[in-house]
Amino acid sequence: MVAATTDDRAVDALRRLTAREDVQFHDGQLEAITALVDDHRRALVVQRTGWGKSAVYFIATALLRERGAGPTLLVSPLIALMRDQVAAAERAGVKAVSISSANAHEWGEVLARLDADDVDVLLVSPERLTNPRFRDEQLPALRERIGLLVVDEAHCISDWGHDFRPDYRRLAHLIESMPDGVPVLATTATANERVVTDVAEQLGSGGGDVLTLRGSLARSSLRLGCLELPTTGQRLAWLAAHLGDLQGSGIIYTLTVSAAEDTARFLTGAGYAVRPYTGRTDPDERVELEQALKDDRLKALVATSALGMGFDKPNLGFVVHLGAPSSPVAYYQQVGRAGRATESADVLLLPGREDPDIWHHFATASMPSQHRADTVLSVLGPEPMSVPALEARVDLRRTPLELLLKVLDVDGAVRRVQGGWVATGEAWTYDAERYERIAEARRREADAMLAYERGESCRMELLQRELDDPSAQPCGRCDVCAGPWYPTDVPAQAAQQASGALDTVGVPIEPRGMWPTGADRLGVEVRGKVAPAERFETGRVVARLTDLGWGGRLREVFATGAEDVEVDEALLGAVVRVLRDWDWAERPTGVVQVPSVRRPQLVGSLAAGIARLGRLPLLGSLDVVPGAPEETAGGNSAFRLAAVWGRFDVGAGLGEALAATAGPVLLVDDLVDSRWTLTVAARELRRHGADAVLPFALAAVG
Repeated sequence: MVAATTDDRAVDALRRLTAREDVQFHDGQLEAITALVDDHRRALVVQRTGWGKSAVYFIATALLRERGAGPTLLVSPLIALMRDQVAAAERAGVKAVSISSANAHEWGEVLARLDADDVDVLLVSPERLTNPRFRDEQLPALRERIGLLVVDEAHCISDWGHDFRPDYRRLAHLIESMPDGVPVLATTATANERVVTDVAEQLGSGGGDVLTLRGSLARSSLRLGCLELPTTGQRLAWLAAHLGDLQGSGIIYTLTVSAAEDTARFLTGAGYAVRPYTGRTDPDERVELEQALKDDRLKALVATSALGMGFDKPNLGFVVHLGAPSSPVAYYQQVGRAGRATESADVLLLPGREDPDIWHHFATASMPSQHRADTVLSVLGPEPMSVPALEARVDLRRTPLELLLKVLDVDGAVRRVQGGWVATGEAWTYDAERYERIAEARRREADAMLAYERGESCRMELLQRELDDPSAQPCGRCDVCAGPWYPTDVPAQAAQQASGALDTVGVPIEPRGMWPTGADRLGVEVRGKVAPAERFETGRVVARLTDLGWGGRLREVFATGAEDVEVDEALLGAVVRVLRDWDWAERPTGVVQVPSVRRPQLVGSLAAGIARLGRLPLLGSLDVVPGAPEETAGGNSAFRLAAVWGRFDVGAGLGEALAATAGPVLLVDDLVDSRWTLTVAARELRRHGADAVLPFALAAVG
């Protein structure tokens, strides 16, 4: 009896995976499988979304396991992606399990199954490789048994990749430490030539050449378009009027959390079954929302990039962007969710004038600086320090601090251990040249995205060229090639509804309940809970700076370099509406002003205008204590509190006014960020006799 060949066994596995007897491999799939199974090679597969990259590693796993190989270690970037990959593995007859923050209660069972060799694929996130217990106790034994290493979404390995993720850079060290003869596969749908070269070099670390299989990235099912409308209101109105005309169900992407929430609220009010999906969405709710969209129980999810790599609905009918991503590569990644198993899907971009400012914010937020790195390294020593303890010693917020620690960890300068982080003592030099290269690459990508919007050439061809696809050519279907396929009108009724929705004002500001950890180390002798008798009551702002409606107007007021002027009548009218609709327990009986260094005219005129229109006495302003530190923007809670602690004083005139005033006072400021300015100011007012403090400001950050 002739033994089955690798090709025969691979075809059998493909039929099990797809439940189809007539199925055939796509070009390159079988070549990749045999390279891994027969030749134990290192391979990089760059193929369009929907080509079947997961089929390659699941079938390769099944064949290697038949030959007695150990389990596959699959590094996957998102929990949502892991869920879909586990389900796909089951269809292929492959037993897959994951270790992630979402299933900590199952880790014991997973490890027991690994020990019993009852697992074919173990999925982990790149962040799991930094977990001290996994890295030191489980990874060494797994590395000795591993049959195949797979790195999914491998563009993240590269600094050039659009998704800068330091933990992925650690994979080069893991690849280098693999035992001889262990095949390695990296897959991605979004990599230009620079990224391909970079990833291939890292795959080749430790010896061995790399087989690169690269196919055409054209997506024949996608019909691309871009409609420029002058205002946010016009874009929302277009969605309200025409979302129902788009086929099937889909995704509406926004650039910020607030935009996703505002858009979902507006479209729900317009009668559509939509829900927001952002980084703030609870993990369990994410699973529920993903399934609702897959089951076509929703017309759309209104999502940030939190719904990206890993979400798999083969018949997704459309993707609409309310605001453009920062690069054609990122855009290609997101629109690739549509039309994976359908003949046609619609992809429309509704760009906004504010998009470049948002791109710049996110690009700079993810980049480390030498000053910050030197500060962290000067604080860390051989004894473990937790992130909260470190926050109290360095002026960095939690998210950028954790990102910086990961960068330093990858570079070998720090190490995560049980109990926190330690310095390794290894010399570290800030690679300014590398980060400038990354910044320059991102600037070029932004320019290319603007070129996409201008529509000077076929839109699919431009995306392919940005990914250095040699097969790029006009698609014949996009609005540049064939003319607009979408309606361009904005009905007056929809525009009126959108205008009304965007004119909504009033966002609650909750009081701080706890003093920040480590404040006492900065000379602020408070800890634990903020005493209820010293807190402010829930306050209000007109809007968040990131809001779609009044956020745009307020961004102009608080833009860098904007002139300090008195509050205008339109904005004061919005203020009056917020105060009118405020459901306070007791109406304020006086107005107090927070002193402002940057915008004294704005804050002064705001306080005076509220007092005049509300027929309230203007009790005065808090005083700035001579020699008090300057207020600072950014930084973490402990440092923000220290910057305003002891800054304010209740002078004799204000003290007398407070003593003669019964009831709450309205505390007026311009901009709310950390809420520590309001917390400290309200504490002083309460300690000098104010019955209650109701904070009010024009805007909130975020």
